[in-house]
Amino acid sequence: MPRNDPSSPAAEPAPDAAIGQRVREARMRRGVGVRELARDLGVSASLLSAIEHGRSMPSVKTLYGLATQLHVSLDDLFVPASQAAHHPRDVAAPARDGHGSEPPRVGAPVQREGERPILTLDTGVRWERLAESLGAADVEFTRGHYPVGAASAPADGLMRHGGLEFGYVERGRLGVTVGFDTYELGTGDSVAFDSNTPHRLFNIGDEPATVIWFVVGRRHDRRPYDESTPAESLSATP
Repeated sequence: MPRNDPSSPAAEPAPDAAIGQRVREARMRRGVGVRELARDLGVSASLLSAIEHGRSMPSVKTLYGLATQLHVSLDDLFVPASQAAHHPRDVAAPARDGHGSEPPRVGAPVQREGERPILTLDTGVRWERLAESLGAADVEFTRGHYPVGAASAPADGLMRHGGLEFGYVERGRLGVTVGFDTYELGTGDSVAFDSNTPHRLFNIGDEPATVIWFVVGRRHDRRPYDESTPAESLSATP
């Protein structure tokens, strides 16, 4: 069976230490120090260093923050480090001030089951890239795997970011909190919401949940990285 084969519920993904190298390379291309980036993300420099050295996996919130602050797409973080030097984005990344252009990405149009790039996050959530963005930097097409008890954010905190999200539950049961409301989704159910609204995704069943996600416009978000929202603060929101 292929390593990290998402087709098998019993498969145990190996830690994706390579993501740390990709983060470090993107940070160095931007000319940003570890302490500066950690401050922008609202995390400790020691945590960021641990992520870069493969000793810790980022949370969903931190991963989105890294992509936003480093002006890269999730595609860039999925790309194996061994391919980074040959990647068009790595040759012509935008300058630190955000100016400049990125050439369109050209890759294989087909990605086979069991061979797709996978990111494993700190709560055990796995993101499987279903297709490259082909230069459409504001589009992300992934499959999310949520083990029993896994969540995209802590129970006492919600996350928000730019874009619109569309999800379809392939298997299992998923809890979705959007603003004040929480919904329970089962196999075959779907959801869509504005990602700027504080939200949280979590497995509410006794088996892993698998969800197809399509996110549009996340990279249009250039707000300061403050996207974690305490759940209790929603009650005070006008």
